[in-house]
Amino acid sequence: MGLMEGRKRSGGGGKMRAFCASAVSLIGLILIAAPLPALAIELSAPQEALYTTVSIFPPSANSMTVCYGFVCRRREILDFTPADRNALTQILAAGRASAAAERAAVQKAVIWFDRRMGPVIGTDKRVAKADFRYLDDKHNYDCWDTTRNTTSLLLVLQQWGLLKYHVVGDPHYRGNALVLQTPHNTAVLVERATKAEWVVDMWPRGYLQPPDVMTVEQWVTED
Repeated sequence: MGLMEGRKRSGGGGKMRAFCASAVSLIGLILIAAPLPALAIELSAPQEALYTTVSIFPPSANSMTVCYGFVCRRREILDFTPADRNALTQILAAGRASAAAERAAVQKAVIWFDRRMGPVIGTDKRVAKADFRYLDDKHNYDCWDTTRNTTSLLLVLQQWGLLKYHVVGDPHYRGNALVLQTPHNTAVLVERATKAEWVVDMWPRGYLQPPDVMTVEQWVTED
């Protein structure tokens, strides 16, 4: 199905479990990000940091690294087949009428990704809001994994010219211990016409459920 045999890598070493609510801010990640070689997909510094901080390559037009196991401790290469590209092209074609329709199509593309990878890496058993308390990292994503994976998928769609009304934005972070708001981060789309930022957040939803899509302004107030 386009996943090259033998390319699966897992970081099975330590026993540390990373809470999705990682206290490391994106600003801190940028400061320690190492420079990347020339890329086919142009990235902003916060987007680059998603990949350099876990030592993986960013996506290309042909493949992406899928992170799971919490903070990308496990990873799998998704090589996009012609059938994959055709399926995603059809999904995004249904959203050509408006920006709202495109966001709905992006939700379906994320569901496609969930279905495509679930049986391959075991995340068809994943649960909403997974963190170390579930003691099942090998079947789950934390919010760093979903932020990387969703951003990668969106960058591929953008590279293929399938996004008409949006561009891929920088990931966003929230968290305020003073009001008991758990730290969390997400992928973002920016609407071209209005510059409004929209999150695409699959971590709060279970397997094959549509990811949350809402404005960043609303998202930062959620728990």
